[in-house]
Amino acid sequence: MEMQLLVIIGMSIVGLWLVLYFIPIGLWITAVFSGVRVNLLELVLMRFRKVPPRLIVNSLILATKAGIAEINTRLLETHYLANGNLIHVIKALIVAEKANLNMSFKQAAAIDLAGRNVLEAVQISVTPYMILVPAITGVSTDGIQLVAIARVTVRTNIQQLVGGAGEETIKARVGQGIISMIGEAANYKAVMAKPEEISRRVLAGGLDAGTAYEILSIDIADINIGHNIGAKLQIDQAVADLNIANAKAEERRAMAVALEQEMLADVQRARAMVIEAEQQIPIGLSFAFRQGQLFKADQ
Repeated sequence: MEMQLLVIIGMSIVGLWLVLYFIPIGLWITAVFSGVRVNLLELVLMRFRKVPPRLIVNSLILATKAGIAEINTRLLETHYLANGNLIHVIKALIVAEKANLNMSFKQAAAIDLAGRNVLEAVQISVTPYMILVPAITGVSTDGIQLVAIARVTVRTNIQQLVGGAGEETIKARVGQGIISMIGEAANYKAVMAKPEEISRRVLAGGLDAGTAYEILSIDIADINIGHNIGAKLQIDQAVADLNIANAKAEERRAMAVALEQEMLADVQRARAMVIEAEQQIPIGLSFAFRQGQLFKADQ
């Protein structure tokens, strides 16, 4: 009898838990007392749609308390089912509301689904963010190498956050602009004297076009003198010219040696011909003697 009673009590507890799980009365009461209108049947149907009712209700309560009236359960469910981060979206909207930024739930949801941290983006839009640009090396017209370190202060451009380029593009454009400005300088002293002129001219180039950021300032934190590239190039050119001259001299020497060898060969051939001719003299004398012509020539 006691065993049956325990089974009945256990089944009753499980049944009550199942009822409260599928019919979240406590969550509905919390929503009502928080000023959020939500249908109890709608909370039940969320379970079957595999949407956590507590997350939806808590998000609605948070948005309602912050004065964001455009949000409803349908929008929140859709964003959750699209694998969006509801908490980040709601908090981003709250920060935007407090900072008087014009952002709708549709924009925030699109930014979140695009893979960006929408809460961090809004915070950067409210509080400017500094991008550290790696050391930039440029060469002035007089051939002196300069190494500059820049700091770029930006804030998020909410309207271009979806599809806009990121930090790496900002770094590349700022680096390109600084290198170009250094290259246009007549000498390195002009750059060292007024580095802020480089910042001003680079900033005026509209480097943030098509990016997710708005550049507020570009500051040259440090600038140092590197190598004398012009002198190094001149030395390299002189060494190259010397090597070319040596090669040409060696070529002329080789040609002279070859000509000398050829002349020696000609002399040796001439000597051989003389020797051969001298060897023919006795033969000719002997032949003339036998023919009796040698004395005739004498008479």
